[in-house]
Amino acid sequence: MDPITALFQEVLDDVRPDDAGATAQYIPELAAADPERLALAAVGPFGRVRAVGDDSAEFTIQSISKPFVLALALQERGRDEVLAKVGVEPSGEPFNAISLEDITGRPVNPMVNAGAIATTALVRGDDVDERTASVVDLLSAFAGRSLWVDEEVYASESATGDRNRALGHLLRSHGILEGSVEIAVETYFRQCSLLVTVRDLAVMASTLAFGGMNPVTRERVVDEDVARDVLSIMASCGMYDFSGEWMLRVGLPAKSGVSGGVLAVAPSQFGIAAFSPRLDEHGNSVRAIAAVETLSERFGMHLLESHETLATPAVTVDRDAEGRVVRLGGELGLAGAERVVSVLRGLATELPVDAIVTLDARELGRVHPAALAALRGALESMPGGFRLRE
Repeated sequence: MDPITALFQEVLDDVRPDDAGATAQYIPELAAADPERLALAAVGPFGRVRAVGDDSAEFTIQSISKPFVLALALQERGRDEVLAKVGVEPSGEPFNAISLEDITGRPVNPMVNAGAIATTALVRGDDVDERTASVVDLLSAFAGRSLWVDEEVYASESATGDRNRALGHLLRSHGILEGSVEIAVETYFRQCSLLVTVRDLAVMASTLAFGGMNPVTRERVVDEDVARDVLSIMASCGMYDFSGEWMLRVGLPAKSGVSGGVLAVAPSQFGIAAFSPRLDEHGNSVRAIAAVETLSERFGMHLLESHETLATPAVTVDRDAEGRVVRLGGELGLAGAERVVSVLRGLATELPVDAIVTLDARELGRVHPAALAALRGALESMPGGFRLRE
């Protein structure tokens, strides 16, 4: 077992004794789940899946489907059209609450059931089968393998889904949901009934972590701005009425599901998933939350922790046949550009006026436009021998 996987196993061993909570009782198929299942997985930038525990156990994705169907709606229709039908504000209410804006009737965000039904209604297709096929295709691309619906769970969800149907009719009365309520709601039940493993969820999370590029298949699944928008909403709304405390304690965009899954994203680092069927009063998995929180603490994943590499990108000064070469590596943001400019000014002071200095930015993994503009402006103020190589 490699050292990182061994650390994951330690996390799982630490949270395993916690037997608080209970399986979801309002959906018969979920109520019957084995409460002792426990698994943890993560995927980094090179696409290696590290998983421990019951990592091959299948369970239905449930509400973890919501951010990915939101990504589908954003990809197909664009942000403005989606926001015309659903808001982006935290509800502070349970996942099945009637959380609608007073004037517009929009659901407050796409992570509660009302908002998810409105989002699913935006998926293109003439009937349930066509819309479900679109959803399955995209979520399969996120997971890097073909997913399919658990028909027994779907039947159970549909048979007990009167509240969600009522939400659908309420949305239609406000003009938010257009067309058939039955098609929208049945598609929603089917998307929630997709079977996944904790390994699948980790790959899906990693695809969001790396800007819509699946690190396992190397396939671009959604545009980078779509992945960013989805993560933004997950950060404030993904854990329902526990979202604020989750962000304080864990500091990662996340989404939970009532089958016991939790998916979390450390942008540009890892996609993380955990699974255990016992739920707390918010509908979130007790042990999965504990596992991800512990992992975030031990690996320093909180979004608001200080990350020095953004302010201090890799800078080396070499010589070549023409003169000095300033080589840049890593990611260059506006704060990091200040350091590079400081190095250039130091060389301008030390070297003869006619010295050749090349700023080599070809090895940068990512460059933010404002940082590049700042560097170009700085070079224009330097002596004539300073130049940029991109």
